[in-house]
Amino acid sequence: MRIDRSSVAGRLDLPRLGFGGSGLGNLSRALSEAEAERALAAAWDGGLRYFDTSPLYGFGLSELRMGHFLREKPRTDYVLSTKVGRYFVPPRGRTYDRGMWVAPLDLMPVLDYSYDATMRSLEQSHARLGLADIDVVYIHDIDRRNLGADFDRHFRSAIEGAYRALDELRSQGFVKAIGIGVNESDVAADFMAETDLDLVMLAGRYTLIEQPALADCFPKAEEKGVGIVNVGVFNSGVLAKGVSGATYDYDTVPQHVIEKVQAVERICGAFGVTMPAAAAQFSFGHPVIASVVFGMTRPQNVEQTLGYLDETIPAAFWQALVDEAVIDARAPLPTATGNRS
Repeated sequence: MRIDRSSVAGRLDLPRLGFGGSGLGNLSRALSEAEAERALAAAWDGGLRYFDTSPLYGFGLSELRMGHFLREKPRTDYVLSTKVGRYFVPPRGRTYDRGMWVAPLDLMPVLDYSYDATMRSLEQSHARLGLADIDVVYIHDIDRRNLGADFDRHFRSAIEGAYRALDELRSQGFVKAIGIGVNESDVAADFMAETDLDLVMLAGRYTLIEQPALADCFPKAEEKGVGIVNVGVFNSGVLAKGVSGATYDYDTVPQHVIEKVQAVERICGAFGVTMPAAAAQFSFGHPVIASVVFGMTRPQNVEQTLGYLDETIPAAFWQALVDEAVIDARAPLPTATGNRS
């Protein structure tokens, strides 16, 4: 499969297809070192050259595993991104929440978007990765879903602290691009309004069953020349597996989502289209999207994803989803080559 590149703000050539490293941090399932290595090797052999990770993923485990693999590759052959917003300390008897991570590293996360904490977080990331250069750095989880009642305080701290630190590193040439990683499209639009970002990594808000980003994030990104990195395009599983036994945004599937997924399944059946292929291809369709990153923890996941992107889907299928109000009428519909260029 040929993977084209797209220029982001003139600073970076970002591959259109990326490997997401959350699974390398044992998200919901523990991977052995050998399994992690095989997944990364399959992605590389499949042509993927954008690799995304975060200190949060397994409390440093994903960065360790990704760095171990990428250190053996020519540094100019791939793009690497990580995130800031948390650094890690020994717990020293303190209890802490491990969240969805199965057997993460025994280190305690400290949530902090200040200038000094951002520099500390990045220094720890460089050490875990074993690499002097990180191409893209995102400010991670600066949204209401993750921050709750403290959102306003952390949002301001992220602009005055983390953004200022990353902007300095970018201006000095130590990182090529900076951005935020969020779950809420309106928050992304608000952050872009106050800053000069290159990228927004947006999770789950431009997918086959929901496109709220069309109303706020995407217009602001177009205005400011910001590229969108689309992630969570299966809405944490419901668009890959259907409603039975799946989750939506890592939680139970609400009734309105069940109804939309059932409509997608019905239309897929009528046109002979597989639902994950439709979800994967739709995620590339808007011109503001610079890249789409998929989580792939098994070698067969890489093969499946590439297969989804190669599946032929007729134009009438997309129009049927618009007619059923599954896809917003404002959304650009994928073309035959929309997933490649």
